[in-house]
Amino acid sequence: MDWPKLRQDALGQRLPGGLGHLTLPPIRSDTAAGPCLRAARAAVREVDRAGACGWVVDLRTNTGGDMWTPLASAGPLLGDGEAGAFVAADGTRTPWTIESGTPRQYADRWGPGEPLARPMPPVAVLTGPRTASAGEAVAIAFRERPDTRTFGDPTSGVPTANAPYPLSDGALVVLTTTRSRPTWRWSGRGAATVCWRRPPTGSRPHDRCRDS
Repeated sequence: MDWPKLRQDALGQRLPGGLGHLTLPPIRSDTAAGPCLRAARAAVREVDRAGACGWVVDLRTNTGGDMWTPLASAGPLLGDGEAGAFVAADGTRTPWTIESGTPRQYADRWGPGEPLARPMPPVAVLTGPRTASAGEAVAIAFRERPDTRTFGDPTSGVPTANAPYPLSDGALVVLTTTRSRPTWRWSGRGAATVCWRRPPTGSRPHDRCRDS
């Protein structure tokens, strides 16, 4: 996908019944981050102003890469506060904090996200077997959010973060150093066990909108 020419309707649209739909694809480079974030924020703003009463956040194609751009894209939907954390092998915990719709460490670079006309709407998160790494981190971030359900198939199960290490011969090795976790304590294998829930028989994600 050509991010510099990306259309905002490729990321966000208004579905029948009043739902907004936000797709968060993988971000593979710093040059892709800015255009994608601008397009996603514009899409969320447009659909929100059109009267979206709830949202579908689609992570089924997010195979990994940068997690911060998708978090900032979904920041107005996610809400502010601690969304999750990296946990190293020694137990050291590094929280992910959203402030004004943007990850704290990117506030100066990206600025705040625009608040929704309807704060904290109901959200349905879609996952699948291709949802991996950064995609799973975003799914984890939505886990404690009120009025949120997850639908689809189990995720890949690799909710990890990597770090590059230069070698003496000039080569670079990238190693997994931390694991993504919700803000609450859990046990299980990756995000596949904490981010997946099949919908109850006969339920539909937009029923919550119809009742509101």
